[in-house]
Amino acid sequence: MNKIKLLLMAIAIATLASCGSSSTVPLSGRKHRISVSDGELLSLSTQEYKKFMASAKRSTNAKNTQMVERVGRKLANAVESYLRNNGYANELQNFQWEFNLVQDNQANAFCMPGGKIVVYEGLFPYTQNEASLAIVLGHEIAHAVAKHSAEQMTKKQNQGIGTAILGTVLNSTMGSGVGDIATTVANGVFTFRNASYSRSNESEADYMGLIFAAMAGYDPQEAVGFWQRMAASKGSGAQTSLSSYLSSHPSDATRIKNIQGWMPEALKYYQASGAASPRPARTFTAKKPAKPAKKKGSKRR
Repeated sequence: MNKIKLLLMAIAIATLASCGSSSTVPLSGRKHRISVSDGELLSLSTQEYKKFMASAKRSTNAKNTQMVERVGRKLANAVESYLRNNGYANELQNFQWEFNLVQDNQANAFCMPGGKIVVYEGLFPYTQNEASLAIVLGHEIAHAVAKHSAEQMTKKQNQGIGTAILGTVLNSTMGSGVGDIATTVANGVFTFRNASYSRSNESEADYMGLIFAAMAGYDPQEAVGFWQRMAASKGSGAQTSLSSYLSSHPSDATRIKNIQGWMPEALKYYQASGAASPRPARTFTAKKPAKPAKKKGSKRR
């Protein structure tokens, strides 16, 4: 009887632990529960951001640094405008945007809660133009706007409470030490710059980032080419179904298929931005076209 009471108590407390404030993700409309306050999240994010930037080497390439800041600012302005005009004006206080380019050969970028964005120089060979860079930054900004970090932290927090309760129950019913193992296995460390989001979070960030880029006046069609280049860099060009299942990210093929499906909607935002035009996107290393060779015997007119 005592064992049953302990088990029921554990279930009740675990249920309470799973509670939190319910909110709606901007743009996607998905409902989620978060038990981590904005203040807690931003405090942790600021601390980690300062530690990272203190050890990171800023890029010495002024042109590319300016490009990151320019693209980031355009995206931030578009995102803030959307939030302000769609009932999320109270969220604006949570963002103090910063855009940094650091010396690192990894093809990576991240956005911490609060809008602290870092781009690695190793990403440039794959972006190749501003629109593709906007796709990447839009994806990272989407993680912050959707509060995916808070969502994952809430899950870990609830798991920690649940496993602590489970540990107590197991120790009481099966002997000392059994529950301690369960608690130890469940423990983990969450860092914002290496956040492990779920595949559903990643897909949501792909969707939101695509729309954010289009809102900011960047051609969303560049997303397909960018992810194809990223896929080609992996050698096989696609993940197996098993590795896709184990990975927190969608497979490259799934990601590209999803983006193509969202493209008609993204193009509407792009057209509405007023930036849609046949002009080519600016590249990172624009080269002047070579002058045509003069034909022998030709005369100037």
